[in-house]
Amino acid sequence: MVKKNAPNPYLERDISWMYFNRRVLQEASKDNVPLLERVSFLGIYSNNLDEFFRVRVASLNRIAEYDERSGAKESRLATQTVKTINKINDIYVSDFEKEIANVFKALKEEGIMLISDKQADEEQLHYIHGYYRDKIDGLIVPVRFSAIRHLDHETDESIYMAVKASYTGKSGKNNYEYTYFELPVQSCGRFVRLPDKDGKSYIMFLDDVVRCSLPKIFEGTEYTGFEGYTFKFTRDAEMEIDNDARNGILQKISKGLKDRKKGETLRVVYDGDMPSDLLRRIMNKLDIGKTDTISKSGHYQNHKDFMRFPDCGRLDLKYAPMPPIAKPDLTGPDSILEKIRLHDRFLHVPYHSFNSFIRVLREAAVDKNVNSIKITLYRLAKDSKVVRALMAAARNGKKVTVVIELLARFDEESNIQWSQKLQDAGVKVIYGLEGLKVHSKVVHIGMKKGKDIACISTGNFHEGNASTYTDCILMTSSKPIVDDAERLFEFIERPYIQVHFKELLVSPNEMKNRFIRLINDEIRNKMAGKPAYIHIKINHITEPKMVEKLYEAAAAGVEVRISVRGNCSVVTSKLPKYCDIRLNGIIDRYLEHSRIFIFAAGGNEKVFIGSADWMPRNLDNRIEVVAPVYDPEIKREMHRIVEYALRDTVQGRLADGSGENLPWTCEDPLPQSSQAELYKYYKSSNEDGN
Repeated sequence: MVKKNAPNPYLERDISWMYFNRRVLQEASKDNVPLLERVSFLGIYSNNLDEFFRVRVASLNRIAEYDERSGAKESRLATQTVKTINKINDIYVSDFEKEIANVFKALKEEGIMLISDKQADEEQLHYIHGYYRDKIDGLIVPVRFSAIRHLDHETDESIYMAVKASYTGKSGKNNYEYTYFELPVQSCGRFVRLPDKDGKSYIMFLDDVVRCSLPKIFEGTEYTGFEGYTFKFTRDAEMEIDNDARNGILQKISKGLKDRKKGETLRVVYDGDMPSDLLRRIMNKLDIGKTDTISKSGHYQNHKDFMRFPDCGRLDLKYAPMPPIAKPDLTGPDSILEKIRLHDRFLHVPYHSFNSFIRVLREAAVDKNVNSIKITLYRLAKDSKVVRALMAAARNGKKVTVVIELLARFDEESNIQWSQKLQDAGVKVIYGLEGLKVHSKVVHIGMKKGKDIACISTGNFHEGNASTYTDCILMTSSKPIVDDAERLFEFIERPYIQVHFKELLVSPNEMKNRFIRLINDEIRNKMAGKPAYIHIKINHITEPKMVEKLYEAAAAGVEVRISVRGNCSVVTSKLPKYCDIRLNGIIDRYLEHSRIFIFAAGGNEKVFIGSADWMPRNLDNRIEVVAPVYDPEIKREMHRIVEYALRDTVQGRLADGSGENLPWTCEDPLPQSSQAELYKYYKSSNEDGN
């Protein structure tokens, strides 16, 4: 859906997100992706969709229902966007079901048999009855639909089974009782592996194991016949105000509707074979609205569980291992802090080992020359080595300051628990700023003697993320950058003081304007006949002003090449051919997460890395940091990362705003994916000792 009467096309971010998630689904259909990884991509697609409805569609529904005059325009746009999302989703649901069938047909050919309750033989049924007795018995207690008013105590993280149970009445006719219960996935997992037989592996959905066990579950009752059908629903999480430029009106809407709407159902997915009388009872208890989504699905829902599908020991059907590489310049007995003070260093995780960053913190915790450590934390691993190093530093007498964001979505509880442990260890904990999420990833290490150190990252200081997300960490003792990093923490602690950053691009202060100036410089250089290009690797581009500036640069002849992972409001399919702008969307084994910005600057190339995407939330409503890269070798490495992404025709898709996601093409394609090529390069460099 493109805005009308706009000087250039602009794709609504939530429509572009649907196109992004379609690229995830497309990975499940590719023969060059290992079979069990295709199963995982089906799970990722489903999980993404759940979160999207829970947060983004929930926000749109609230806006759509806002009936005051001041929000009429926003309400109409939200209503149309939800309608478009539902139309696209209907198409994608059909494609998703086809891909599930294709993938499990291929698994069957590999001897991995996913069987239903009706396909189980006597031996397997005997095993299932034993499994019920040992694992499930007592975990399921049915609730009658007639006994409740609403399904308001059930979590949308679970999957439910609705049962139509029959019994013979006094008149001899069949009577029915309608009940439901939560499947005990948390206790049993979603898949039950049955005993292997004849060289084949057999797996059954927990849903079907429970169907086989319905007579046991209702033992002692008058019921003699059972039909079980699964369903799931998604609730409104809460309005994502800081994700949208229309902040003023959203604040009003949130204040008026948040308490009333939060927790209400906005999407239902159910077994298409479910009888109408049973479905009607479910819908009556969920209070579905006119803008909500109702999807008739296949026999199984909650496909996010595919991310944990049993591998049956078939590692040949998964990605070949790519163990993290320990960089020679960041290993060995010599002080890693002194190495950074000699010249800048960098890590590119998960290709490089995140342990090198942990070592920086560990060494800082015990080094007698270290006076202080300051760090921003957005998400933390469950057993965080980062936090352990910081607590040890505090116990060793260092002044440790941790800025921890309590509003990191879906990680709030974990962050609260860690903050308490940090405080108990003597760490000064700052809980971010009201109205501004602290999303930057920065470390400042203060020394008693000699140069201080700063680390700027594109991603969270999180061991789990560092094994699955591609991110870059710059480690530097460059005084201008280090001084700015220290000013950043002063700004966070005292947000109302005037702070000027000389080297760092910091939002919400000056980042947007400085990016605009960099783009304007490229336009002027192009007109002056100087080298002019903009090469970017980023997650999301939806900020209207930045989208317009990219159009302006492309129209002036500046070469604009972007590797974008997710939301993208740029619509190149509707631009004149003379506009030199192309965007490549890459989905691969690792989640592309690094943000790298390269500007030709008339031949004196400028390179930046940091935490910010080009979205309203990042540029206007969060504290973000982007740092210049000055070291020539590291600049070359950043250039290589972006170049490889723009040459990836194996995993790349043309993100042109049309939603077609056609294969990416370029003049000089890589022989394999950019991730595989980067790992190959880093491994070769490591072996050469470079």
